[in-house]
Amino acid sequence: MTQMIRAADALARRLFAAGCRTAFGMPGGEVLTLIDALEAAGIRFILAKHENAAGFIAEGVHHRDHAPAILVGTIGPGTLNGVNTVANALQDQVPLIVLSGCMDPGEVQTYTHQVVDQQAVFRPITKATFSLTADAAHVIADKAVAIATEGRMGPVHIDVPITVANTQIAADAPPPRRAASAAAPSGTDLAIARGWLENATRPVMIVGVDALNQHAEMSVREFAEDHNVPVIATYKAKGIIPEDHPLSLGGAGLSPLADKTLVPFVQQADLIICVGYDPIEMRPGWRDVWHPDRQNVIDITAAPNHHYMHQSTLNFVTDCAATLGALSDGLDGRDTWAGGEIDAVKAALAKAFSTDEDWGPAAIIDTCRKVLPRDTIASADSGAHRILLSQMWECYAPRELMQSSALCTMGCAVPMAIGAKIAEPKRPVVSFSGDAGFLMVAGELATAAELDLNPIFVVFVDASLALIEKKQRERQLANHGVDFAQHNFAAMGVAFGGAGVTVRSRAGLEKALTKALQAETFTVIAAVIDRGAYDGRI
Repeated sequence: MTQMIRAADALARRLFAAGCRTAFGMPGGEVLTLIDALEAAGIRFILAKHENAAGFIAEGVHHRDHAPAILVGTIGPGTLNGVNTVANALQDQVPLIVLSGCMDPGEVQTYTHQVVDQQAVFRPITKATFSLTADAAHVIADKAVAIATEGRMGPVHIDVPITVANTQIAADAPPPRRAASAAAPSGTDLAIARGWLENATRPVMIVGVDALNQHAEMSVREFAEDHNVPVIATYKAKGIIPEDHPLSLGGAGLSPLADKTLVPFVQQADLIICVGYDPIEMRPGWRDVWHPDRQNVIDITAAPNHHYMHQSTLNFVTDCAATLGALSDGLDGRDTWAGGEIDAVKAALAKAFSTDEDWGPAAIIDTCRKVLPRDTIASADSGAHRILLSQMWECYAPRELMQSSALCTMGCAVPMAIGAKIAEPKRPVVSFSGDAGFLMVAGELATAAELDLNPIFVVFVDASLALIEKKQRERQLANHGVDFAQHNFAAMGVAFGGAGVTVRSRAGLEKALTKALQAETFTVIAAVIDRGAYDGRI
């Protein structure tokens, strides 16, 4: 006798098979069957306080377990609350499965309360959108996972009509689609590229999120060491090689101060190898910074170049690790950058982002990095503090500084830290937020408390949208809409069931961090700094 299950069960079982173990969102009557199916399949549904934050918590989990993230939203306002996090997932290449409840098609014709064309909303900001049907439930579920995780990763949306979720279907699913094998280049272009590498005296690698998603970190490190190639990472790819490695030049693309050192260095190179580099993370200072007619430039990407931020001399749409192996195989290493240029760049960056201030944003970051263990997982919100943090916070493994690096949305750091702590409860986790971004998601402190999590939430308190206020002053415009009251963030931590402390010195911060590492609850550390503290530093 054929075993029967609900269509929602078919979807949930396929997500479980893809490695998913948690889903996040807020329930409504339209998704109750779906949530029940997720739980029955072994996927824990966790209640967040807002759907947008739920998506970022899910992303935080993904960065640790590498499985697709799951966001659940009910019909209308619930699902639409997640638009920001879905758009972020598309730009930041996060495989987010968005499950939304919706009315049945026939019902929509005569019942319009809360009804909106959710597929039309999500179509421009996802890789694909589906409406689940009972007869194709297994196939749609498999397609969603494949599309979200293959090529350049990204979000996929599935509308789940109420009656479809409950419809009985056969439990037997067709075989899932097998992912394509990793491809490497061959032929004339490969031979040319190998010749360039063999003869290069000033090579440099620029490594981006494709390499991260393809788990190419060991290949990148081995290639860099074998051929003495310095590595510049995008902010999303920070830690692709440990940032205390002699060949690591840290992250690039966000700080004009760092660009003053890194861009001229790249322009000196006789071979530029872009490994999974998606310039969506970069700012205008990285548009056409090299000349493929005068420099040898190799682009290794998961998708063709349609961005036109730069061009290359050779373009391989292939797997990063396999291509690096094909380039390197059998070639001996040689001395490169014989004039000590790599050390000079590292010294210039260290001088530009010095740690010698008594108190201020650089002192906060320096103190946190010195006190917190080497294996700490960090998240950063958007704002002036992130520009400084992304230069000064050393990462020693991939995905150890989580941030919204392409869309640059505010309010992501706290929920990402919660997600990371759910996935790896034994590792120290810290989030860095500006006071404005923290206020956007302060309600998620309740989520951390309800889950008995103990991350550390550091808040840079200057009662201003610091980056925007700085730009406003630089353009000699009047001060409008960037300042707000200085709130008691430490008290918020206590009110939501954790600990809270306000600090105004390195000694106070060090004491607070040491205590927070031993605490059983989360800790909010409000670090008060002066207005204009970022001037000249980013």
